Amino acid sequence: MKLNVHDHRRHARRRLPRFVFDYVDGGAEDEDCLRRNVDDLNAVRLLPTCLRDTSHADPGIAVFGQRWAMPAGVAPIGFSGLVRPQGDLLLARAAAAAGVPFVLSTASNARLEAVREAGLARNPAAIQWMQLYVMTDRSIAEQLVRRARHAGYGALVLTVDVAVSGLRERDVRNGFRLPFRFTPSTLLDLALHPAWSLDMARQGRSPAFVNLAEHEDAGASAQLQAALLARAMDRTLVWEQLDWLRRLWDGPLILKGLLHPDDARRAVRHGVDGILVSNHGGQQLDAAPSTISVLPRIVDAVKGALPVFVDSGFRRGSDVVKAVAAGATAAFVGRPAVWGMAAGGEAGTSAVLQTLCDETQRTMALIGADTVADIAPHHLTASLQPGDSHG
Repeated sequence: MKLNVHDHRRHARRRLPRFVFDYVDGGAEDEDCLRRNVDDLNAVRLLPTCLRDTSHADPGIAVFGQRWAMPAGVAPIGFSGLVRPQGDLLLARAAAAAGVPFVLSTASNARLEAVREAGLARNPAAIQWMQLYVMTDRSIAEQLVRRARHAGYGALVLTVDVAVSGLRERDVRNGFRLPFRFTPSTLLDLALHPAWSLDMARQGRSPAFVNLAEHEDAGASAQLQAALLARAMDRTLVWEQLDWLRRLWDGPLILKGLLHPDDARRAVRHGVDGILVSNHGGQQLDAAPSTISVLPRIVDAVKGALPVFVDSGFRRGSDVVKAVAAGATAAFVGRPAVWGMAAGGEAGTSAVLQTLCDETQRTMALIGADTVADIAPHHLTASLQPGDSHG
């Protein structure tokens, strides 16, 4: 029985080879930031208000003119095709069916056009955004943005916290790199996980970063694939060059990876349409603060000029409510969606999202909030109020 995301994680761990599970589950260096994300969320307390009419407890919100079923979405997840064949399509379908946004990673293993079609097949109003890494060769980013615009993606999410890749020690120990080199220990790992190995064998080929090339039959070099896995990004990209993206993309532009309130103020000045407060799930700077601890300062810095989203460490609907009470428009989940997919495919991710929605709705009723707009700072303990200096 899977009652919560932790149950899905346990099933995922049993099904996946160690090097795949560690890729999804691991963080940078000592993994302090990864733990801090979860621990700091757990430490936040909600203060219920009573004798309120909560007969509807509607968790729906509207963002950029589209209705979401709850203030949550699926964060960009790279290399999901290694968890299950066609993983990006499974995640997109589950999110579309749940009525929440799905952010497709540049490091996806399915063509962005196919992912868009998969979401629309589940829900004609599917909310899909495109995450963007800007590599040294900016022509790759340019063709991705052109294709995403043509396919009808609703927003562009520029990830800005990968000047270099964080040291993910689990991946180094497991020899996780491209091209894959199978060692005796890896082969034993595969033999001990026959269901996953059989699924991959049926696929007939290893998952690749198929969106790096503009045309489906072109393909990208092994060196370019390895560079994306290693997050070898353009370190010369600076604030003033956001105009370059604006010339390519006329829809909402969201910056993902901001933690400093000064950067939040810069984002407002540069006309960005949204901020996604993120520390990359604890996979980049291990000394970084948790996102929930800095969220109130980011919200205070933008002063309502744009929506503030957040990710990293969210595991329960009550976590989502905590983020909204601290001023976030919505929270995004990454690992929980992947754990569900690993455990049960599209149905597994759907179950995770339904659990998240049920928990959000239940928490709202228990704190006296009939709509998301009713969730406010007074539902938080004094230790996490907007404008608080914690973190």
